[in-house]
Formats: sequence, structure tokens, C-alpha cells
Amino acid sequence: MEGPHLLAALLDAQILPREVYYQPELLQRTANGRKLLERLLYASPLAPEQLVQVSERVIESLGETETSQGIVGVLTIETFQPERIRARRSTTSRPALLILDNLADPGNMGTILRTALAGDVAAVLLTPGCVDVYSPKVVRAASGAHIALPVEVNLSWEAIDEKISLHCEEEKRVFLAEANSPHIYFEQDLQRPFALIVGNEAHGPSLEARKLATLSIAIPLANGVESLNAAIATAIVLFEAIRQSQQ
Repeated sequence: MEGPHLLAALLDAQILPREVYYQPELLQRTANGRKLLERLLYASPLAPEQLVQVSERVIESLGETETSQGIVGVLTIETFQPERIRARRSTTSRPALLILDNLADPGNMGTILRTALAGDVAAVLLTPGCVDVYSPKVVRAASGAHIALPVEVNLSWEAIDEKISLHCEEEKRVFLAEANSPHIYFEQDLQRPFALIVGNEAHGPSLEARKLATLSIAIPLANGVESLNAAIATAIVLFEAIRQSQQ
């Protein structure tokens, strides 16, 4: 995870990287960088051997961004296992369960994860055809969502079906986001537990998604626009659920 924002979010969540590589001069260019540097050097729970000062050339080679922000943290994938994240979350009721069906674009994936966290979904379930949720572009676009949002990857449709049944309990309600459906998203009851499936950007929902869905829902569009970006469509539906819950 790269940059002062993500490293500060890790420390705030009491998640400790195995190693942190930093370049003081680059960090001191911004207020957030200076604040993080002071925190790392004088108030960090990390052991001295876990903090590694490096040159600009090294930090640039370690990072993925075009212009390095001066800090990179190294963590194991196990840090972000759904069970660990659920253990850190409050027990608040969360009606929405989000399923991403072969989502391919890393920018969309990261944006959707950030949106799902802001929309307080219970979890995000990914089919095997989805882009790697831990790829650098996804991590950057998610802007810290990996730290606090349970994400389950490479799930079969049978496993997804079981998780939907557990989430919905009394009535299985599975909404499939799809343009041209006669059923409008804001006409649905989104206060009770539901699952939302968002399909591939180019090809739409898979056959398995269609079989599992109990209702397709659409967002009304004007001026001949056929569809919305997957991340934007997801946000619209999830924040309608938030709006309904606050009525």
C-alpha cells in the first residue's frame, strides 16, 4: 500500500505493515507526509528494523505511481481476510450485499469498493472472472477500503447463493442491475436485506447471475444514454438504500 493516506489509515486501524520503506525528503513535501513521517519516527508501534529509509530511486522503483509520494508499506494478503475485517467492524445491521460478476476494470473495481464501504454494505463477493482485487490500481482507487470492507474473492455461484441465503434470511431478494428493465431501482424496498449483482462492463451480467436474480432493476436514463459506468450505477443503488434507511 502506497502513499501517506493509506499508511495513516493502516496505523489508525491498528494494522501494522511488515515493513515500511520511506524517503524523508519526498514525505516532507506535503503536510500529510510530514505528519506521517513524524508519527513513524516518534510515535510508531513498528520496530526500528521494520522502518527502512531509502533513496528516491529506490522508493520510485518500489512504488507504482508515476510520481512517488515517498512511502510504501508491505503487508500480507492475510491481513485483509474477511473474517479479520468483520471482527473489527461494529455489529450494525447492513441490508446490502454486493456481488460483482466478472468486473474487469481495476479503476471500476477500486471505486466500487470505496463506494461499498461508504454505503456500508455487509460484504462484497467476487466471481473468479473479476480483476485482482489486490492489484496496485485497485488498491489506489479503493483509497483504503481494503482495510475496513470484507471482500471475498473467487467464489463459485453455489457459494454466492449460500451466502445470499444467509444474508437475506427470511426472503431471498437478489436484484440484478440491468439497463432497460421495467423495474426501477428506487421503487424497491432496500431497507430489508437484499443482494445486488453488478455485471461485466462490456458484456453485462452472466447467465449464472441471471439465474440467481429474483428481479432486474434499472436506473432511468435520459437523452438516449444506454447505460452508466458500473461504479456509478452501483453508487446510485447503494445510496438509495442509505436514503431509504434514513427516512
